[in-house]
Amino acid sequence: MEKKYVKLQTEIPGPKSKEILERRNKFVPKGISNNCHSFVKKAQGAVVEDVDGNRYIDFAGAIGTLNVGHSHPRVVRALQEQASQYVHTGFNVMMYESYINLAERLCGLAPGDFDKQAAFFNSGAEAVENAVKIARRYTKRQGIVSFTRGFHGRTLMTMTMTSKVKPYKFGFGPFAPEVYKAPYPYVYRRPDGMSEEQYTQMIMEQFEQFLLAEVAPETIAAVVMEPVQGEGGFIVPDAAFVKRVREICTQYGILFIADEIQTGFARTGKYFAIDHFDVVPDLITISKSMGAGVPISGVIGRAEIMDAVEAGEIGGTYSGSPLGCRAALTVLDIIDSENLNDRADKLGARVIEKMDLLGARFNCIGDVRGLGAMCAMEIVKDRQSKTPDKEAVGKIVKAAGERGLMLLSAGLYGNVIRILMPLTITDDQLEEGLQILEEAMESVYLKDPVLSVGGKGNGHA
Repeated sequence: MEKKYVKLQTEIPGPKSKEILERRNKFVPKGISNNCHSFVKKAQGAVVEDVDGNRYIDFAGAIGTLNVGHSHPRVVRALQEQASQYVHTGFNVMMYESYINLAERLCGLAPGDFDKQAAFFNSGAEAVENAVKIARRYTKRQGIVSFTRGFHGRTLMTMTMTSKVKPYKFGFGPFAPEVYKAPYPYVYRRPDGMSEEQYTQMIMEQFEQFLLAEVAPETIAAVVMEPVQGEGGFIVPDAAFVKRVREICTQYGILFIADEIQTGFARTGKYFAIDHFDVVPDLITISKSMGAGVPISGVIGRAEIMDAVEAGEIGGTYSGSPLGCRAALTVLDIIDSENLNDRADKLGARVIEKMDLLGARFNCIGDVRGLGAMCAMEIVKDRQSKTPDKEAVGKIVKAAGERGLMLLSAGLYGNVIRILMPLTITDDQLEEGLQILEEAMESVYLKDPVLSVGGKGNGHA
């Protein structure tokens, strides 16, 4: 396929990027990781250009932050207009109507036929922290339950709630108390000979056993669940599991919190991924694509729960900034006017179709999965052992980057390739990106006789 959008004028990274990279290594700590070693000059839609004039197709979307694409003209205009009026007053000092407009609109979109309120913050981790505070204040309980492979942030509380030890938790203890990890289904890695239904039933029983063996339900303030695990590997649970957890929460007066930070704002074909499971949460945490790249996050929830905190107990200097609120309102307009929920379903169907075709060529693809445009494939040594192959994923991501495709890995084992392209990507751009992904896999597997090629089918049902 002739490349229409990718344009490579230098090696990756190019000479200008390498020069800046030397300064980055001197003045910025290595603890802040970088997937790509090039430096951006400009970006529009699903195409990014670096300082050396190389153009890339973006399948990373700033880790799911750019559902409406880079520098959407409507977002840019809204930010310019807002900045020309005022940049910041601090909502707790002088209020602004855009905060109220955004809260009203999100409360109307969130599931649940009851009064809701919304509060805004700066980052996803901060939203989760505040959801925990609100839940504890309302229930007068301390316990927080998250799930194996879950990711909720890098602050002390959210790091504690996060399941993956390296690189997020190793050496950073002691951790926050009264946080517990419950089992979360992972259908691909279910025991041999067990049906999906039997496996889901087993995990539900394990969750109930967890409430006997690990923590008393009467002491739990909230269960925090990603409707689709993001960093954990794009794991989609069976609806029966999600519903059972919701039922148990209701039974014991535990709040059910849906962490929609990566799944929200049309990524899965709905405003909130939890809507796929016919479950209504008590609180929802949001961020990432909410602001099209402008830092903003929030908690939406039942009014009686949200109002349990007293004045000054939540918030912050920059929480729900005017720029963030204007960006988020514009994002909602774009999702509506450009039918991005429908677009996510169509994009996801095409990506899954392509991954299935790749699975017919490469025995390394153990599983293909996703919900809407939140798609992934799991790379293994072979389909029989299902041994995770993190090294191969690293090679594929690197090879894709060298060919002009920005790509991310994920998963507890680091062996999942996830796709988070902007939902505004054109069909031609999507096809070119998928072709580069195939070329990257060919470069890794067709050159290494040790790596298995030529499998039959894959794990996608």
